[in-house]
Amino acid sequence: MKKMLVPLLLVGGALAAPWCRAALPADVEQVMSKPLADLAGKEGLVLTVTYPPGGADSIHRHNAHAFVYVLEGSIVMQVKGGAAVTLKPGQGFYEAPDDIHVVGRNASQTEPAKFVVFLLKDRGAPAVIPVQ
Repeated sequence: MKKMLVPLLLVGGALAAPWCRAALPADVEQVMSKPLADLAGKEGLVLTVTYPPGGADSIHRHNAHAFVYVLEGSIVMQVKGGAAVTLKPGQGFYEAPDDIHVVGRNASQTEPAKFVVFLLKDRGAPAVIPVQ
């Protein structure tokens, strides 16, 4: 029975894939992290984020001041209660510590998008906190 189950799951997954594709996750790389001596208990964290074509984030928050600067492609960003905005290279976006990031995705299904994120956060706190 186990030998039949694996091929059935693979075939079932392949047939279902076109209708229920999950967005591809972002590639996140840490550029630097620096404790901020004049802001007790705080640190600056710089990340680069690359969305593959069709890539997106899950709903999350940062519990930090988040500054986004688009390098390549275009991205769609939205915080709860705000309007979705499409950003192109050279444009920026801000998230406050209490914001819930409800949309973060590549605006393109064919080209990647890349941006820099600077977080001003509590030292040692996670950069991203999933929200249910």
